[in-house]
Amino acid sequence: MINAEVTKSGNETALSTIRKFSRRVQGTGLIRSVRGGRYYERDASKAVKKKRALKLIKRREEYRQLVKEGKIAEVAPRRGMMPRETQQTQASEGAPIAH
Repeated sequence: MINAEVTKSGNETALSTIRKFSRRVQGTGLIRSVRGGRYYERDASKAVKKKRALKLIKRREEYRQLVKEGKIAEVAPRRGMMPRETQQTQASEGAPIAH
């Protein structure tokens, strides 16, 4: 249980006290968690997870093949992201990863 307590200070108006309370409650993340649990969503079964993973692996492999053949241009990695192959080679070489 999360308590969000606010006291009126000095000559603060009731409206500003209510605003302060709203901000405090929002900061606890209580509303987000309650709204998130509004609809029950069951976990995917093992078979579905496996099927999804295999599909993803196949899609990545096809993409790599198309890049290799020069049919599509490789997209630059997002800022802060490094391709796994580069991470693995750097980790195996013992080189520090600069961020």
